[in-house]
Amino acid sequence: MIYESKDIDDALLRGLKSNNYTRRIKSHFSAYGTGYDFSRFFIVEKDNEKLGVISQFNSSMMISSFEGREFDKDIISEMAGFVRMIKPEVIELENVYAQSLCDELDGEYKGDRRTEFEFVPKNVLPSLNVNELPKLDDVFSILKTCFPKLAQSYELWLTDTSHRVRRGLSQSFLLENYTTATIQYIVDGVALIGHVGTIPEERGKFHARQLLYWIGEKLTQDGFDVRLFARPHRVSYYEEIGFKERAVDLVLERKDTNG
Repeated sequence: MIYESKDIDDALLRGLKSNNYTRRIKSHFSAYGTGYDFSRFFIVEKDNEKLGVISQFNSSMMISSFEGREFDKDIISEMAGFVRMIKPEVIELENVYAQSLCDELDGEYKGDRRTEFEFVPKNVLPSLNVNELPKLDDVFSILKTCFPKLAQSYELWLTDTSHRVRRGLSQSFLLENYTTATIQYIVDGVALIGHVGTIPEERGKFHARQLLYWIGEKLTQDGFDVRLFARPHRVSYYEEIGFKERAVDLVLERKDTNG
């Protein structure tokens, strides 16, 4: 059984397995609670036993199971029906279930592999002109040159990012006026880097490498584990910066919106 629930709290979410999907679910709950239509939470249950939580945030879906609980074949099949009803553009869940869910969706979604990286500090913070509290409009002016879909969603991006920044769940960085990166969440001692971009005329000059290394060292000094996700073919690039591969997972993307 999968049903929407408003009875979500920190105690319940603490019971979920420690992984990226759980941290994303927690970040949605910490940012918005259960009072918004664009951020909804669902319980996965069987035989009166809670097995996991699903978060639907705008067009994305996050799924995570509770410690000591597993999703069996019947639950995965029910989950596929639930996905067909909600039709999220992107689904992220534990890798052990991702391929099975993709198979159940019978060609409606494709699996895209990605690698999770963790920063390994050298305990040397380089001297860079990094603005840790930039104007978000300045950040967006760079990102819109790098992410075509994001360029069409300024108001949504600004509202969500500023909301999370105010609650200490996110942070943007700006190197000079040409390279930026944003922490997508800061949850359970983990900071996840995303939306890294450089304006076209400054690309190829190693600015993104410098900023990523600086962020890794700075946030490690502040007591956080620093992570990011990238496509598997970029492993050597991130290893050169100071990241090491942790795992590979499968993100499900709806075919009719991603070609």
